[in-house]
Amino acid sequence: MSVLLEVKNLKKYFKTPRGPLHAVDDINFKIKKGETLGLVGESGCGKSTTGRVVLRLIEATGGQVIFNGENILDYKKKQMAKFRENSQIVFQDPFASLNPRMSVSEIIAEPLIINKKAKGAAELGKKVADLMDTVGLASRLENVYPHELDGGRRQRIGIARVLALNPEFIVHDEPVSALDVSIQAQILNLLDELQRDKGLTYLFISHDLGVIKHVSNHIAVMYLGKIVEMSDYKSIFANPKHPYTKALLSAIPVPRVDDVKRERIILEGDVPSPINPPPGCRFYGRCFQRQDACKNTDPLLNEISSGHFVACHRCPRDE
Repeated sequence: MSVLLEVKNLKKYFKTPRGPLHAVDDINFKIKKGETLGLVGESGCGKSTTGRVVLRLIEATGGQVIFNGENILDYKKKQMAKFRENSQIVFQDPFASLNPRMSVSEIIAEPLIINKKAKGAAELGKKVADLMDTVGLASRLENVYPHELDGGRRQRIGIARVLALNPEFIVHDEPVSALDVSIQAQILNLLDELQRDKGLTYLFISHDLGVIKHVSNHIAVMYLGKIVEMSDYKSIFANPKHPYTKALLSAIPVPRVDDVKRERIILEGDVPSPINPPPGCRFYGRCFQRQDACKNTDPLLNEISSGHFVACHRCPRDE
């Protein structure tokens, strides 16, 4: 299976009065066509910024974003217009991302009208109706407004709008974090079904490892602008290597009816400032396995086994 998206040494720094804020700092990853990369980490680690930089919703400070073999960071206006049709984003808040003055049908029709994808009102209405049916929205809702609907239906509107231009690649930025658990499952199943039927490729951003496990082929764990571990989802959950990954996994609640207790790793210390990150490993101050080399030398993201990458001095290559 060929690679659709490859990110090389991607950086995004924001200017602040105290100096550049290192939101995304030299990260690398690939996503194959038809697969999902789950990007997970604490709030403020830079995962949402990564998704926006990949789509050029905000401009990168450095690096490359290779899409179908071409660096989109070099694209001119006309090239970007075509790329915009082929790549979309589903936002976290399903209400804030919708125009409250437009009805459901108007919201879904908007990208079709702007990009001239329908010839006449009849064809436009047919495409809107098909999209509503695809995402599970009843036709009786076509003239209602977002404030009249619950969060799950609002998110379905956003997904229908995204699908209007038949994209190949979609960034999902915490698409279910604002929804009830039962509704989360419905939306996740919908996204999975759409991926299978349409061959879509996803970058799925979340802080919830339980959700990430359900949707991802591969997982990248991010900490303070850096990817610290990356592998297929089975390896991440069965054999985590980085101390931060181990701590995240230990925090997943697991219902049990026996007396067996799972070890809970409590991280101590504070997250360093992204404006003035430490010279060595950024996780050093909170790491329960730290050693002297970690304080001054930033570990590289090395492949320690086939397809398993870890940035940790305690995880040498070919471990």
